[in-house]
Amino acid sequence: MSKKKVLCIGGSLNQTSMVHAVGSQLADDYEVWYTPFYPDVGIQTFLHRRGLLDFCVMGGQFLAQTERYLKEHDLPVDYGGRRHDYDLVITTSDLVVQRNIRHKPIVLIQEGMTDPENLMYHLVKLFGLPRYLASTSTNGLSDAYQVFCVASEGYRDLFIRKGARPEKIVVTGIPNFDNAAQFCNNRFPYRHFVLVATSDTRETFKFDNRRRFIRRALEIADGRPLIFKLHPNENFHRSYREIRSLAPRALVLAEGNTGEMIANCDVLITQYSSVAFIGLALGKEVYSYFDIEMLKRLLPIQNGGTSHRHIATVCRRLLELGPEQARQAAGWAPPAYQGAQAAG
Repeated sequence: MSKKKVLCIGGSLNQTSMVHAVGSQLADDYEVWYTPFYPDVGIQTFLHRRGLLDFCVMGGQFLAQTERYLKEHDLPVDYGGRRHDYDLVITTSDLVVQRNIRHKPIVLIQEGMTDPENLMYHLVKLFGLPRYLASTSTNGLSDAYQVFCVASEGYRDLFIRKGARPEKIVVTGIPNFDNAAQFCNNRFPYRHFVLVATSDTRETFKFDNRRRFIRRALEIADGRPLIFKLHPNENFHRSYREIRSLAPRALVLAEGNTGEMIANCDVLITQYSSVAFIGLALGKEVYSYFDIEMLKRLLPIQNGGTSHRHIATVCRRLLELGPEQARQAAGWAPPAYQGAQAAG
């Protein structure tokens, strides 16, 4: 008898490593395949072929980094999920639910912090516009999944308030944000500095007064050493020039483990970055464009890096139900839920 097949859909390096962590727990018993995030048929495919989606996870640096990750880890790739009829799909974004997975059982994993509920968010909800127009602020609102695995009770409440169905949400914790303590044992050479983690706001067509942000970072640092860690999707040369013009003594890094940098810093300054959660979990002084008290309520549970196992338990439960039952599954609390709660 052939093994049941699972498709893991990546995206950014964060998203891809998340689904890989879960997929690795299933690989002994199921046939697990991977794909970068891909466009839906129609206008998205048209735009993708012309490079007009290179600013998002479907193209550009995101796609290149994900393809490199999949190759380095020697993972079986089925681009676009075209090769097999899958029994389960694991993804970290439902802003686009591709046509070939719409009738498959889907496990959605929260990828990290969601964008603010701005004007576009309200327009999308009011007029039923495509969810991707509001970026990650509408993640989790497709109702196309069977289970939505989220980072914390605080996020569960947030997604329910936005309109997600409570019976579909399971608090498992999320990979990459469930074990901040692991970053404390590191070889990053600097300590006792102010770390500034920027966001790719301009690259994703959001407003960013970067010069004002840099000046604010200088005020907070108040003479202390400054290190800027740029977002992987940023225009490095532009950002580097801006920082050097206002903070000529600051160190600017485009690569490196951000978690380890946070572990060694005294103060963390962010824009819209999910790494604020790492700083809060490690007890750092954190600044963010988001309200800090709100972030503390949303803080992902710290379960020692076991979230991928809890999510894999959810996936196994759906796979055991069979395709038809899995598509109709809702309102059940799998063992992972209790385990994650206890660990948190």
